[in-house]
Amino acid sequence: MTKMNCCNQNPVIIPPAGEKLCKMHFMEYFENKVFKTITKFNLIEKKENMGVAISGGKDSLTLLHILNKLSKQNPKIKLTAILIDEGIKGYRDKTIKTAKKFCSKNKIKLNIYSYEKEFGIPLDKMLKALNAKPCTLCGIFRRYLLNKKSKELGFTKLATGHNLDDECQSILMNQFKNNLHLSARLGPMVGINNNKNNSIKNNTINNKNNKLNNDNNSNINFVQRIKPVYLCAEKETTIYAFSNNLLDSLTECHYVSESYRAQVRNMLNDFEAKFPGTKHGIVNSFLGILQDLKERFSNGKANFCKICGEAAARDKCNACKYIEKIKKAVE
Repeated sequence: MTKMNCCNQNPVIIPPAGEKLCKMHFMEYFENKVFKTITKFNLIEKKENMGVAISGGKDSLTLLHILNKLSKQNPKIKLTAILIDEGIKGYRDKTIKTAKKFCSKNKIKLNIYSYEKEFGIPLDKMLKALNAKPCTLCGIFRRYLLNKKSKELGFTKLATGHNLDDECQSILMNQFKNNLHLSARLGPMVGINNNKNNSIKNNTINNKNNKLNNDNNSNINFVQRIKPVYLCAEKETTIYAFSNNLLDSLTECHYVSESYRAQVRNMLNDFEAKFPGTKHGIVNSFLGILQDLKERFSNGKANFCKICGEAAARDKCNACKYIEKIKKAVE
């Protein structure tokens, strides 16, 4: 049976280009897209101590599954999974089980860190104590822990499961809120490598010199983050995850519906349904100006939190500011 016949008879997806793909050829197409993204943007070196941020959801398990294949082809790429347990009852406890099952089956070391152990209180209780937007508060602590623990574990890079939809949403959110300086931090390779006495230097998307020095890791404030599924649509990662039996069902955080991102997501999905290729168009046009944005916002100086020593815009990082507020609220 030719590719055309098998794909026409049993299609699982029709990409924006319009070519039908059966399950077998879709998985080949998807994996090739990820590997091409890694190559095009120089995301992974020949030797890496790679951290992979997972949640137990479709995107992160898809990412870990594909990177595990890459690691088997090149044993010099060591993989370690890292999961942040925010403390969201009825959601995170379910995805942790899925993540543990996957990592155990594939013999991948999994490190789990919780808000409750690290900050003394889970997210559910934080939100009862403070009048704060769930995703804003959660994002601050999540990013803080991922970076801090990645440094402690000596990761050369941290791979995340951010897909095309995620990037598209972030681009528009920053446009709507006039946060171009935040857009400068987007792209397939993000984060800033910086020593305490140096100015921040934004990385270009084609920079080949992003390896961290593990011997000096304690002096580096940002572990380089990469997004190998950057050009893959959320629909594609969902189909790939279920086609490979990576999870049994989709579980979404119940706080998502309260977020600004959810409104932008729904708007984009509506546009994509009416005008296929909209999301790809937004991200590809953004990549065309990303280097200009990076150069425009590359002159800031690094500040460090006087409490924890992590990077901060002023004398305290947002995580420590919120911890102080939470302690006062629960006293």
